[in-house]
Amino acid sequence: MSPQGGRGVVEANTLGLWAGFLDRRPLGEATALAQRIEACGVDTIWLPEWRGVEPFIRAGLYLAATDRLTVATGVANAHARDAGAMVAAASTLQEAFPGRFVLGLGVSHRAVVEGRGHTFPPPLTFMRSYLDAMSSVGQSRAMPPIVLGALGPKMLQLAGSSASGAYSYFCPVAHTVASRTIIGPQSWLVASQMVSDGRSEGWREHVARYMALCLSMPNYTKNLERFGFGPDDFAPPSGPLIDSLVVADDPALLFARVTSQRQAGANHVVIQFVPPPSPRGVMDLLERNAETLRAAAR
Repeated sequence: MSPQGGRGVVEANTLGLWAGFLDRRPLGEATALAQRIEACGVDTIWLPEWRGVEPFIRAGLYLAATDRLTVATGVANAHARDAGAMVAAASTLQEAFPGRFVLGLGVSHRAVVEGRGHTFPPPLTFMRSYLDAMSSVGQSRAMPPIVLGALGPKMLQLAGSSASGAYSYFCPVAHTVASRTIIGPQSWLVASQMVSDGRSEGWREHVARYMALCLSMPNYTKNLERFGFGPDDFAPPSGPLIDSLVVADDPALLFARVTSQRQAGANHVVIQFVPPPSPRGVMDLLERNAETLRAAAR
């Protein structure tokens, strides 16, 4: 097994959707929503691993319920499983649904990892050793593509050399530009793009409350500091910070931002509606914006 898996992570010029909102729904309802999301033209859904829901089990159920949808973890917590368990889960989905699963893998956050009772070693050292261990235990297993959750330059370098590519979250377009330079032209680059949930007035104040959670995590603020933001932008989130990370629910603005992400070097853009709407709200937003998003992705 190579930790790089297949180089083609997902098809280029396709539409991705952050689907953490599915975690809050009963399984039967979530599975039906996955089918509706596929029918809207979404190509890939990205499942976070936060708390309370097992992403690999859910991924398998969503894959079984759909025909062409790709499911990716965005991202699975490497501290939650040893390397052998991670290989077992990912390779099983690869065997059952060839070409339709992507393993997004990351080190998570100190508070999350220590909250599980683990220590939080230096992230780069840990991830390098973890990938080596996956290669060692999984030599006879066919693996899906692996993308690393990567913010800083050194983790991006590792993603370019030892995985299929990188997955970024809570980052401005300038980070996409820098990431492409670091990982090189051949590696895959997946960029997340937050979109306001459809409120025409006061949307910045609305998303600012949601952003406060990420801004309480040092790895996100440290990364944003690399792009000119500072403490005065974080608590509360400043207007320039909000505008760099979130785009309004407006077809022209949305098209322009996704196009900017693609031109900056992203092979695949993952849309996240924030704050996470209700399932009905997600479907309304998708149906209203699907044509714009697909056109921008192309």
